[in-house]
Amino acid sequence: MQFTSTQKRFTAWSLIAGLVVLALWLLAPVLAPFVVAAVLAYALTPLVNWLDDVGRGRIPRMVAVVVVEVLFVVAVLSVLLLVVPIFAKELPLMREQFPALLDSINNTVKPWLAQWGFRVSLDVASIKGFVMKYLNANIEDALGSVLASVKLGGSVAFAIIGNAILIPVALFYLLMDWDRFVNHLRNLVPPRLREGVDSFLSEADEVLGQYLRGQLLVMLILAVGYSAGLALFGLDLALPIGIFTGLAMAVPYLGFGVGLLMATFAGLLEFSSGGLMYPLVMVAVVYGLGQVIESLYLTPRLVGERIGLHPLAVIFALLAFGQLFGFVGVLIALPASAVLLVAVRRIRAGYLSSRLYLG
Repeated sequence: MQFTSTQKRFTAWSLIAGLVVLALWLLAPVLAPFVVAAVLAYALTPLVNWLDDVGRGRIPRMVAVVVVEVLFVVAVLSVLLLVVPIFAKELPLMREQFPALLDSINNTVKPWLAQWGFRVSLDVASIKGFVMKYLNANIEDALGSVLASVKLGGSVAFAIIGNAILIPVALFYLLMDWDRFVNHLRNLVPPRLREGVDSFLSEADEVLGQYLRGQLLVMLILAVGYSAGLALFGLDLALPIGIFTGLAMAVPYLGFGVGLLMATFAGLLEFSSGGLMYPLVMVAVVYGLGQVIESLYLTPRLVGERIGLHPLAVIFALLAFGQLFGFVGVLIALPASAVLLVAVRRIRAGYLSSRLYLG
């Protein structure tokens, strides 16, 4: 049985793709910091190129790379310093106000259910004792075991410190030579296929670039909006929770849900003495209005339906690639989705123009 040239090319490319997938799966732990650096380099290279253009050659590229990388590191550290207070402040609040919150919930919900014929009997004292025992003892025990394991093995601490050093170094070299790396990869493509591959990757880059730029703008606007809205209601943790919610919108729906739960819990703890209605109204107004604005205006205008990356497709890609390749899979999920989207578009266009469809 003889194979045609088309079949041979398809087999060769399938074998290459299979080897790449196998390598990613086997080397995922080692590749993780380099993939992180590559994703960041892809996102930050346009900014470095813009500084190059503004400097008109008078600013060395190394200076532009250092400036961009330092700004990025400062931005990441600033976000961490804003988000960390959530966990630093919520635990003492839970310990101090949880009993009052539980009493408030019991006194509010129980009569309301009784009006509808539901008789609920809660053992509030037992629930308080169980939860307070968990908050006062189990958290310290868990933290102590984690610290002990780090001291004994040292592998977790070593990995975190090693990645914290390796990622910025790899990012620096990738930003310095990004165009050269891309050209090296392009030269591996056979000349007869280069035009088609360039067109395909250019379209995928446009799709992914539009999605990332639009999604970043949506995240920043929502971070400001949620922070301002929660602050107007007087929530102490308005800034960190608002920023976290906006940035978590990178994972559609899931990020919004996590931010909603955090704001609800923080509001119930902070305003427990005034009843349940005020924090629930706060969350309903701020997050309801934010979701309406994001769904009806921000996403259609800034991200655009023409890009084709549906939120459900983004969630599925993140979960599927994460399941297959772990943390590395989460990082490559969106670039891979953009490539697959362009491939599906071209296959669909070819099918609709083929004799098989037209008859």
